[in-house]
Amino acid sequence: MSLFRRLLRRLNPLAALGDLGQQLSTPYPHRFKIMAAAAVTTVGLFSVMWQEGATGLPHPPKITYVQSFDPGRSEAEIVAGNIAATKAGRAAEAEQAASAERIRQMYKTLGRVSGMDVDKIEAKAKADAAAEGAAKAAGAGQMPKARVERINP
Repeated sequence: MSLFRRLLRRLNPLAALGDLGQQLSTPYPHRFKIMAAAAVTTVGLFSVMWQEGATGLPHPPKITYVQSFDPGRSEAEIVAGNIAATKAGRAAEAEQAASAERIRQMYKTLGRVSGMDVDKIEAKAKADAAAEGAAKAAGAGQMPKARVERINP
């Protein structure tokens, strides 16, 4: 007999009802008190769970939009604002480039004081950057090759 049939034989609801009837008909002391305690416990647990229940999804957050521009501004004001923002951005880029150049000069000075050949190091770095740029330009028109790993060597 298969395992599934044996499992179904053990989980037979008719046999379970018969066993329940046999247990209820067997006289033993305090059986009604124990049955009442079990019923009260079950009803109590389910009533607590019923009252704890949620009523649906939480409310979505309230979004407040911050308006940073005047909604009634003209096209000329928009263009002037864009030009000012572009000038400010370019000034910030220029300041950043100047700062990077100052730092580069400080490192060159430190390298010279330490006894390094700074010009040779800079020439090698420029050559490496040019070679990397050429490699990127050469590979820009091609599709990258797929990496395929063998599962069974």
